[in-house]
Amino acid sequence: MPATILVTGGTGLVGKAIEWTVEHEAVGSQFGKFADDDQWIYLSSKDGDLRDLKQTMAIFDKYKPTHVIHLAALVGGLFKNMKYKLTFLRDNCLINDNVMWAAKEHGVEKMISCLSTCVFPDKVSYPIDESHVHLGPPHHSNFGYAHGKRLVDVYNHAYNEEFGCNFTSAIPTNIFGPHDNYDLEDSHVIPGLVHKCLLAKKNGTPFTVAGSGTPLRQFIYSRDLAKLFIWQLKEYPEIDPIILSVGEKDEITIKQVAEAIVKAVEFQGEVTWDTSKADGQYKKTASNEKLRKYLPDFEFTPFDKALQESVEWFVQNYDNARTGVKKQ
Repeated sequence: MPATILVTGGTGLVGKAIEWTVEHEAVGSQFGKFADDDQWIYLSSKDGDLRDLKQTMAIFDKYKPTHVIHLAALVGGLFKNMKYKLTFLRDNCLINDNVMWAAKEHGVEKMISCLSTCVFPDKVSYPIDESHVHLGPPHHSNFGYAHGKRLVDVYNHAYNEEFGCNFTSAIPTNIFGPHDNYDLEDSHVIPGLVHKCLLAKKNGTPFTVAGSGTPLRQFIYSRDLAKLFIWQLKEYPEIDPIILSVGEKDEITIKQVAEAIVKAVEFQGEVTWDTSKADGQYKKTASNEKLRKYLPDFEFTPFDKALQESVEWFVQNYDNARTGVKKQ
């Protein structure tokens, strides 16, 4: 019986990476399609408002999915998270509650929801692992979003215990890749710096990076993450979440990120550091030990190669990318 896999948030960074992986990986491979005649459906906000149960149920009635990868969420940068804490909490809770209820009501065989490392407590021992999720409050700056995401794990266990649902979740570290959000005012560190560096190259101005460059981060290429999501949907047997990330040894500084971007963009100008801007959290080191127990031989794309592919995609698709710049 062919599977029907519904991907909410299917037109975003990770959804597009899943679509690319399904199209380009070998059929029946560990990370490719379930089978040649399986159907993959990539939802966008145009398909309906997942904050509304009636619209959500109508989507599930229409497509009758057997599996769900749940990526849809209200997301935003630091400023928006701090200003709209209730909005981020309420909207994400509504989305998650409706998608999970619809999945249960329609007999979905398995669902994976995408969480974030912000679910972890602000004060925690390193490296972070899956057992730390509920050990204390998250950082105050993303209070609403983090609590909304953390509740997904609570829901997963409750649905499993009461209805036997096979609902689980993934916790990726910092994601980057083609189809990212390059809005200078509301993007994550890599797409924001890539856009900034390209503009500096175009305008002949210095490439200015906020902070000192010393914080450490783990980055995962969206196409690697897509392979892991597909593996998790096919093979991962637990309700408990799993961290999807490169290892601790692959943690790099923001300074190294900026240097790699300069190289990828072929920027020849001056690089400056605005140390009047805060660095943010120094490190968020996450352990991928659990992932390695399942996939000891998984090969992540080298950071420089993944970054080069991301920059090339952005340059080629600048006019249609999410840049925050109004198109004529």
